[in-house]
Amino acid sequence: MANRFARILLAIVLTLTVLPTHSRSQDHKAASTGSPKQADDKVILNTNLVSLTVSVTDPYGRFVTGLNQDHFEVFDEKVKQQVSLFTDDDAPISLGILYDVSGSMKERVARSVKALKRFIETSHDDDDFFLIGFNDRAKLVQDFTTSGDQVISHLMFVQPKGSTALYDAAYLAVEKVAQGRHKKKALLIISDGQDNNSRYTYKELRNRVKEADVQIYAIGITDPASDSLVGYGRSILEEITRMTGGRAFFPNAYNEPELIEICTRIALELRHQYSLGFYPSDTSSIGKWHKLQVKINPPKGLGRLSVNYKDGYQSFKQ
Repeated sequence: MANRFARILLAIVLTLTVLPTHSRSQDHKAASTGSPKQADDKVILNTNLVSLTVSVTDPYGRFVTGLNQDHFEVFDEKVKQQVSLFTDDDAPISLGILYDVSGSMKERVARSVKALKRFIETSHDDDDFFLIGFNDRAKLVQDFTTSGDQVISHLMFVQPKGSTALYDAAYLAVEKVAQGRHKKKALLIISDGQDNNSRYTYKELRNRVKEADVQIYAIGITDPASDSLVGYGRSILEEITRMTGGRAFFPNAYNEPELIEICTRIALELRHQYSLGFYPSDTSSIGKWHKLQVKINPPKGLGRLSVNYKDGYQSFKQ
């Protein structure tokens, strides 16, 4: 009996000796914390993707489709970048319409609304729109909707009056379009005059637009007899659209076919664009404005092509 008891005691001692110094529950706790075994296990995600939308046209102004990634070169401050993202899909967009309802638009609403209707009819079926009306102040008239009819209905019986708070309207629209459900975003400004009643300055608007990823198009409705878009007002629309990769057009207020043709062209351009993206090779600068350049190496037979895109971006804050 004594010998048997001694053997049992020895077995217990041996079992306790080979147990690990920490329990299984401790192993589970360590695993659940996700603590890396080695420094090499860390994963760093680079989210500083610069994206830009590019329109390509031939010498006759026709949109060029069917190009691939190899046909594009992107330069950041004259340094060639590796294109990491490329698509030519007809993607839906979130789009804000900024419509001037100041007093000077009184005789021009009917024609411009017809042109705007054509714009909406030519757009992607899944686009969503919002409408900002502006005169003395800017106001969100219609929140995001996929119904173009809802947008147009707000303008059918509008009574233009007051002055022009264009900068306020554009600033509000840049903030609003960021809430859109589509990655691609754009604004369309329809106005016949330069700003004369905004709280925001053009410098403040320009700085905000630089930070935003949005294309801006403008239709500056002109009157040969009394053009309020000469000089400064015209140059503002040209600059703010150019820096975002959009365009500014200045049709005759009384030429309805021209208005309709321009609206149709803008809608088609938004549907026939290339999306490119790259991770900047220079990540040392903070808050610096980077100049961009896109070059096309077209297939033989296409001739000289024109490209339109935003002219730069604000470097990322670390």
